[in-house]
Amino acid sequence: MDPQAPDDAEAAQPQPQPLEWRFAQVFGERAAGEDVQEVDIISAIEFDRSGDHLATGDKGGRVVLFERTDVRDNASRRELERQDVSIARHPEFRYKTEFQSHEPEFDYLKSLEIEEKINKIKWCQTANNALFLLSTNDKTIKYWKVQEKKVKRVSVMNLDTSQNVGSGTTDSASTSNSKATLPNGGCSEKFNCPNNDFSFPPEGYPSLRLPVVTSLEASPIARCRRVFAHAHDYHINSISTNSDGETFISADDLRINLWNLEINSQSFNIVDVKPSNMEDLTEVITCAEFHPTHCNTLAYSSSKGSIRLIDLRQSALCDNHSKIFEEHEAPGARSFFTEIIASISDVKFSRDGRYILSRDYMTLKLWDLNMDSGPVSTFQVHEHLRPQLCDLYENDSIFDKFECCLSGDGLRVATGSYGNVFRVFGCTPGSMEATTLEASRNPMRRQIANPTRPTRTLTAFTRGVRRGGENAGVDANGNSLDFSSKLLHLAWHPTENSIACAAANSLYMYYA
Repeated sequence: MDPQAPDDAEAAQPQPQPLEWRFAQVFGERAAGEDVQEVDIISAIEFDRSGDHLATGDKGGRVVLFERTDVRDNASRRELERQDVSIARHPEFRYKTEFQSHEPEFDYLKSLEIEEKINKIKWCQTANNALFLLSTNDKTIKYWKVQEKKVKRVSVMNLDTSQNVGSGTTDSASTSNSKATLPNGGCSEKFNCPNNDFSFPPEGYPSLRLPVVTSLEASPIARCRRVFAHAHDYHINSISTNSDGETFISADDLRINLWNLEINSQSFNIVDVKPSNMEDLTEVITCAEFHPTHCNTLAYSSSKGSIRLIDLRQSALCDNHSKIFEEHEAPGARSFFTEIIASISDVKFSRDGRYILSRDYMTLKLWDLNMDSGPVSTFQVHEHLRPQLCDLYENDSIFDKFECCLSGDGLRVATGSYGNVFRVFGCTPGSMEATTLEASRNPMRRQIANPTRPTRTLTAFTRGVRRGGENAGVDANGNSLDFSSKLLHLAWHPTENSIACAAANSLYMYYA
């Protein structure tokens, strides 16, 4: 029997059905014509590992936490899982709390203003029913603990209120005495009066009672545990927590530092790409991410479009990478914009750690850690903008940093674009799924009229180059593009097909 051809094998594999996305919730929705304050624009989104909590950061330095409300019945959920019954619940989140993470600062040595904008948020391991997370602006990382605290107050005093003539309350002053009587029967001016006329009657107080302390409803309280500062000369572009639960990394343009969550007085420089002569600088670090399960492995991307995998066990300073993932450009295809649009703005590991997803300005690329010859798949996000690169360069839009995310099962990837839209692609072999969704209450409004466009194979391993609209300056429906409305930040729920994305100051959530 002849072995089956690879293309036939891919065709024989059952393809997952394209997802039908629905609007779930929106927080901070603005009315028509309402102006958006700069400080309210969302700049970071992150689900925790369980998916029951969601954190957002904004340009005003605030962190807002949301918690899921439709999974409270844990016992019934476990019972359904044992019965192998799918849970078709509508994912619902509610506002939990918010706190001011960073304030604007000024570096007097460098005469530099430090914005309060939250660049990244990362969740840490939970402990003792408390939530822990890291947040960072351009220079300072903070470690936060958020825990439910019950507020206690005295509800019943031991003072006989019938003896008060004033308003009848326990803290009213007695009209028969110029000195204020305290709720516990004392006198506020007791020590200032040489002839204190307050005394217990010989027979005592028949109505003397012990105070009653009651607990109010628990409310979440955020407390800053540690501040990690003065370790970066350049702006911090990413932070990532390690799977060991004890360490994390922070990266700027030229260095990556390793920290211990319990020690903020020192960090270890593990990657340094700064040349001895800054005129020899050819590329900078754009993003860094720990492997989800291997605590010794991390990846970082560069402005030249390469991803380097390093092993912390090799040496203290990991100048030499163990693997490099890059796609070599075709001869004669280089232009003025080639290096600019090749710069990688975000990298994410898949949940199982087998793949890396990277986002440059024009494309999404999926890389297999076992194959460094080229990407497994390449997805065109907004190829119709290529003729407009000059305009995008003039208005600085070409430097926008779009994020990307993978589904928990690794079957799909997503990233944002202009016009407040984001795109979801299927990344299984032979998949034709390419969905365009708008961050609004009607996500399918901007859907491509003919979603079954043919894909174009670039290499034997590149399965999907999807075309967007064909006309320059318009989206897939022929509408003119607004480069000021862009969807930069989004996150995929770790276990379910649910996406949270930010459009200016509004947080939209969708499920399938």
